[in-house]
Amino acid sequence: MRTVGILLVVFLLLSAACIPILGKGTKDIKVAAAAAEIVGDDSMEIAGGISPGHVLGQEGKLRASAIVIEANTKVCIVSCDVLVLQRDILDDVCRKIEAEENIPFENTLITATHTHHAPTTVTVHGYKRDEIFCGRVKEAIVSAVHKANQKLKNAPSASMYFWLGQESTVGQNSRQLLKDGTIYWVGSRADALRPTGPFDPELPVLAFKRADGDLEALLFNHSSHNIGVRSSGRSPAFYGLAAQELEEELGGTAIFTPGAFGSTHVLTLSTDERILRIKNAVKQAYSKARKTEISPVNSVKKEFKYRVRKFDEDAEEKAVSYYCRKRLGGNPEDIIEVFRNMRRELIKHQGEVRNTWLHVILIDDIAFVGVPGEFFGQLGIEIKRRSPFRYTYVIGLANDYIGYIPDKQAYDLGGYQIWTGLHSFVERGTGEAIVAETIRILEELKANDNIGGFR
Repeated sequence: MRTVGILLVVFLLLSAACIPILGKGTKDIKVAAAAAEIVGDDSMEIAGGISPGHVLGQEGKLRASAIVIEANTKVCIVSCDVLVLQRDILDDVCRKIEAEENIPFENTLITATHTHHAPTTVTVHGYKRDEIFCGRVKEAIVSAVHKANQKLKNAPSASMYFWLGQESTVGQNSRQLLKDGTIYWVGSRADALRPTGPFDPELPVLAFKRADGDLEALLFNHSSHNIGVRSSGRSPAFYGLAAQELEEELGGTAIFTPGAFGSTHVLTLSTDERILRIKNAVKQAYSKARKTEISPVNSVKKEFKYRVRKFDEDAEEKAVSYYCRKRLGGNPEDIIEVFRNMRRELIKHQGEVRNTWLHVILIDDIAFVGVPGEFFGQLGIEIKRRSPFRYTYVIGLANDYIGYIPDKQAYDLGGYQIWTGLHSFVERGTGEAIVAETIRILEELKANDNIGGFR
């Protein structure tokens, strides 16, 4: 009995010692969100296709949407309704935000929703970056962050709610193996045999509520290409349209961030149906979301070196020409020439070492991993499985754009996402190196973090 009593005392002492650790959270957090419109016009070339094009009019708004979270420090996440954004633009913006809003450079993550229906912000395929529109994007980002930061000054304490939702029908692995051994891109896929990789259906939802219970911000993440408009014209595409409709229904500012979508598209469903299903999945997750205490917020933004691949011009020419002439129909020579021109640009950069960003933001035990391109689904799932944090989510196109980032198996299979061009130029193994480095950052954060918990 004496031994049992001693063991009971030890157990109670250990339990008491654990209570402050498990329940340790920042008592007060403040959260504010805001959006600013990015103005485009009919004269601007639209990004997202292979050749330049123009549209008339606009549906929905193109926006920069920002959320600022203040706990032990301030962190900021911004999502912009454009195809991609490159480091030279975003570094300037982050420095301006640091100087004017007192949010550290390394604490701001900026991504693009990857809408294929906005004026071009990058030189790729057959079109060039529109510097006037890029200037408007920068102004909108700064404006959205400023408005959110101003709201934060008088904001009462906020609460965070989280639920891991799912939407498994809006998207699929689109790199389907065709009967002739090629990988589907566009054109006929009547002879498709099977997908060549996974699709990640996870849809995490973070909701931040003010003291009065009203919604201040709603952030959700999903992993398909953001292509699809209801009618025509410039558009934030189906994810952006869903976010804006969620705002009308729930209040607050709704922010979409793209996941590891490089190998996934929506190959079926109307735009209306895509919007409806995403909204329903977000609202279902929101209805189940549980309140969570906030441990100290952490943000790590680190430079990452990668190399421009070396390539075989004859092999590239053969792969592109064969697919386009067989699958595209009509006269595909203009498309083939676009890829030739991109390779002519890249040939002088083969083997070049470049720098980009990797970014991890930790909110409670929820980790967001920012990667600077169109990350393949297999790589995103690997980060989730290897992360020491139960809830880990990739944000693609974060802080830079270095094109498609495939896994090693994808290089063996080939296909559009692997054809060398300004859309795909990192060397084999870059994706796995990004996974390894982000896991190292996550493990270091885990070693130094006392996590709060769901209540």
